[in-house]
Amino acid sequence: MHKDIPTVFSCADDVIQSVDKELGASDWLLIDQDRINQFASATGDHQWIHVDPEKAKSGPYGTTIAHGYLTLSLVNYFLPQIIQLKNLTMGINYGVDKVRFPLPVKCGSKIRGVAKTMSVDVISEKAVQATIRVTVEIDGEVKPACIIDTISRYYFE
Repeated sequence: MHKDIPTVFSCADDVIQSVDKELGASDWLLIDQDRINQFASATGDHQWIHVDPEKAKSGPYGTTIAHGYLTLSLVNYFLPQIIQLKNLTMGINYGVDKVRFPLPVKCGSKIRGVAKTMSVDVISEKAVQATIRVTVEIDGEVKPACIIDTISRYYFE
């Protein structure tokens, strides 16, 4: 069961205590053609499967699909809805491990992020490096759109 309120991390120990725990879920987000087109413009990826609704009707999915990297980039939109960081002096996106795209996101679908802390490494008394797995779910689908292990460094007061 996904909780509706964000998980609060106020200190390094809060992050450490979250290992193997579900952190919650974000709100659902509609993926419409305008968002897909804007991503295509920003990245230069104008493949018909993404930007040509008429041609995509006869394609493998019956409609356009979001770019995998669009889905991946929305993790930065979902995480602040799931995790609230208090007493933070600095947070850094350190990298990612294991990115997978099991199912494409069809235009008109709703997606959300669900997060779980996989591991935490202590950097210092007030700093940790957390690996948080974000699973991007598609409303009404069994398979997720994306699974990513994000790596973040959190420095607390």
